[in-house]
Amino acid sequence: QVTLVESGGGLVQVGGSLKLTCRAYGHLFSSNTMAWYRQVPGGQREFVASLTSGGDYRYADDVKGRFTIDRERGTMVHLEMNDLRPDDTALYVCNAVAHNGRAILGNYWGKGTQVTVSA
Repeated sequence: QVTLVESGGGLVQVGGSLKLTCRAYGHLFSSNTMAWYRQVPGGQREFVASLTSGGDYRYADDVKGRFTIDRERGTMVHLEMNDLRPDDTALYVCNAVAHNGRAILGNYWGKGTQVTVSA
């Protein structure tokens, strides 16, 4: 079993920056994708960014150039967020998918960390 724990959220002014961290506890297979999603109350969970263990990056269009995802020691992922806007306000949730190239071996979610951007 894998547990994901996020940290780093908070209140920031428009144009400010925050760095989120997600740590994976437990056995996460070496072939995996770690990602960030975000969700507002009553809204759908939306993709923000992902990074595979092979080094493939993906970003949602509205965060490209402002957000950077990075990994540390294989079981930790960071999300550096710059030039924050009010519509970035959301609960940011970490996701990890373990796979072997043919099948998904596990799909894990954290509880999230709140980011609030004030105008």
